[in-house]
Amino acid sequence: MYLTEAWLDATLALKKNLRDSYAWHRAIWDAFPERAGGRRSFLARVDEIRDRFRVYLLSEWLPQRPGWWPEGEGHWRTKPVPESFLRHRRYAFQLCANPTRKVVKLDELGNRLKNGRRDPLRTREELEAWIVRKGEQGGFRPVLETLRIIPLGRWYFQRKNQRGLHSAVDYRGMLEVTDAERFRESFRKGVGPAKGFGFGLLLLAPLRECKPALRANEPNFDSHQ
Repeated sequence: MYLTEAWLDATLALKKNLRDSYAWHRAIWDAFPERAGGRRSFLARVDEIRDRFRVYLLSEWLPQRPGWWPEGEGHWRTKPVPESFLRHRRYAFQLCANPTRKVVKLDELGNRLKNGRRDPLRTREELEAWIVRKGEQGGFRPVLETLRIIPLGRWYFQRKNQRGLHSAVDYRGMLEVTDAERFRESFRKGVGPAKGFGFGLLLLAPLRECKPALRANEPNFDSHQ
């Protein structure tokens, strides 16, 4: 796996028409020209910070800086994620997620349709239960006394002349690994739905102290050692 941290000025993002999550998704594909049209093998997260955008990109393939992206380490840098990074027991984590519940849709005869819809979760109890459930499935346990849940609002996007939206939530805190193999898969494949739209990437920073503090620092690029 490779982790990339990239920065882009807002003015250039505007010139590239990077106005929503789907536009960013298409732009990030430019880092994999030899994989165009193939299976998506990356996760991404895009944060707007003052007058710049920061992109974290976790990928199975070594990404290439797109020709339109500014040169220099301050704009684009990539490093491999060592296997040892995923052998720790406890991490500070940050996760931009799209917590939803599936709603069953029935046809006129009362038969269940294959494609239902997803409704966003809204209350603290629902959002906390969601990350706990995803942790049980994904080999980790969030330490609830450290957990911060930050609503990021609705993210609208345009795709094939149709408008859609996601409800974004930022989870921050500490987690403990309960199943190393499943945890590696969660890191590699992401957590929750809408992974192609900037959701699901676990940002991690190993914690070595015996007792966790009540609030974790934000994981950053240099924590992935």
